[in-house]
Amino acid sequence: MTELVVLGFSDKEQAEAVMRLSTQLSREELLDLEDAALAWCSQDGKVHVQQTHNTTATGAAMGALWGTLFGMLFLMPVFGAAAGAATGAVAGKLRDVGLNDAFVKETAGALEPGRAAVFALVRRSTPDRVREALRPFHPTVLHTSLSKEREEELIAALHGK
Repeated sequence: MTELVVLGFSDKEQAEAVMRLSTQLSREELLDLEDAALAWCSQDGKVHVQQTHNTTATGAAMGALWGTLFGMLFLMPVFGAAAGAATGAVAGKLRDVGLNDAFVKETAGALEPGRAAVFALVRRSTPDRVREALRPFHPTVLHTSLSKEREEELIAALHGK
C-alpha cells in the first residue's frame, strides 16, 4: 500500500540533500517511491515546487516513438514523430499521476519563508534503515497517511527516541 509522508526542513538545501538521499536509498533497494516533490518558500514568501515525475516529457517521448512507428507505415516518419510527440506531451501534461499538485501547493503555502518540505509517496521501504538515514537532517513530520501509531513511531524514530 502506498503511503504519503511529508517532512519539513529548516531550509531548501537540507530538503535537496534528502531528495539526493532518497535516490541513493532507492539504488540500495531500501526505498521505493512512486513519486516525490520538493517544495520551498523563498524569503519573499513565494512558493516553489519541483516535481520528480515529469509526465509531459515522458508523454512526448512515448508519443514520438509511437508516432514514428505509425509514420513509417504511411511513409512519413518525421511527421509521425512530430505529431506523436505533440500529442504525447499534451496527454502527459493533462495526466496527473502520483502526488496531488493542489495538495502539494496548499501544504507548501503554509511553510514559513526559508523553510522547505519533501513530499513522498512511498510504495515500499525498510523503515528502520530509512529513518536512521533521515535522522541527521532533523525533519519535522508535517503530514502522513500512516495510522496514528505508525506516525508516532516515525516521529519518535526521527527524533532519536
